[in-house]
Amino acid sequence: MQSDPIFIIASALAISALLASAATHKVRAPARFAKQLADYQLLPAALVRSGTRLIPLLELAIAFALLVPLSRGWAALSAASLLTLYAAAIGINLWRGRRDIDCGCAGPDQAQPLRPVLLLRNSVLVALALLASVAPVVRDMTMFDGFVIVAAAAVTLLIYAAAAGLMANSPLLLKLIGR
Repeated sequence: MQSDPIFIIASALAISALLASAATHKVRAPARFAKQLADYQLLPAALVRSGTRLIPLLELAIAFALLVPLSRGWAALSAASLLTLYAAAIGINLWRGRRDIDCGCAGPDQAQPLRPVLLLRNSVLVALALLASVAPVVRDMTMFDGFVIVAAAAVTLLIYAAAAGLMANSPLLLKLIGR
């Protein structure tokens, strides 16, 4: 299946920005990330420290590889796999009844408890990453196409940020209205 390069490049750009942002959050607050990783109770304690170092490097490597046309296909599949792995970690802990731990999704400034809606969010991100893995139709790209790509990626990231803000603050909003 082939698709217009605008969709593929915009998807790759959005996922790349998201992964790079996630990696910088982890690098900026390594102690907090180590605690979040340990709280999931999926890695042996001896591997948490190396996981704390390896995961941001992996996210950054995938983010940069998504920007290079030659590596975009495998990088997009790697991003989809990583996002699926994150969803699996959330799902396992939800199944265990561990909703009180911080998902690590909202960056170092805000805690966000595990909730099923995070699985839906990750599913959408996996679909976006898989779209970025599709071979594009070969056609001439114009300056306007470049503008549309950047605008589409920016709108995607703004929608993601708005949804993430709503998800992170929904417990507080529900408390305010008495639910």
